[in-house]
This record gives sequence, structure tokens and C-alpha cells, in this order.
Amino acid sequence: VTGVQTCALPISATGELVDGDVAAQTEKVLQNLLAVLRAAKMGPENVVKTTVYLADMADFPRMNEVYARHLGTKPPARTTIQAAGLPRGVRVEIDVVAAY
Repeated sequence: VTGVQTCALPISATGELVDGDVAAQTEKVLQNLLAVLRAAKMGPENVVKTTVYLADMADFPRMNEVYARHLGTKPPARTTIQAAGLPRGVRVEIDVVAAY
């Protein structure tokens, strides 16, 4: 099996942190991850496992709404963890494992 493992933060192409709530940050994280997958000639259908790191589990419902729009048709296995001290003070970070 050939695959990709990558992790993303809500950071723009210029390296700027995306302002906003967890929904806005989740949107940017998933856009970044899907861009990496497209570069590897894969898409959301190739994602087999995700790990979502949240600064606060109270953000889960808002993150999950955005997550479901991008990965909801056949959702991959997922672990969600509350993690203190995410890089650059972000609200969400997502790690993805994808396979052909």
C-alpha cells in the first residue's frame, strides 16, 4: 500500500495564522490537507485515518460540522484529542493518513 501521512495547521500560503473561530480554522486546515492529497493524486476518498487535536473539546461540534462537509460521505476512522499548547496557539490541528 502506498500512502501519505501529513499534518496541517490553519496557516495561509504566506505563513499567516488564519484568524477566527474553530470552524474557520478547521476549514483552512482541511483545505491545506486536501491540497497535499491532490498533489499526491489523491482525494478525501483516500483518507483512512485522521487524528484531530483540539485546544478545547467544547469546540468539537463546530469542528465536526466543517469536518463532515469535507470527509463526511464515507468518513475515515478518527481520533479526537484535547491537546494543550497547540503550535502558534491554534484551536485545531489535524493529522491525516491516506492510502491508494
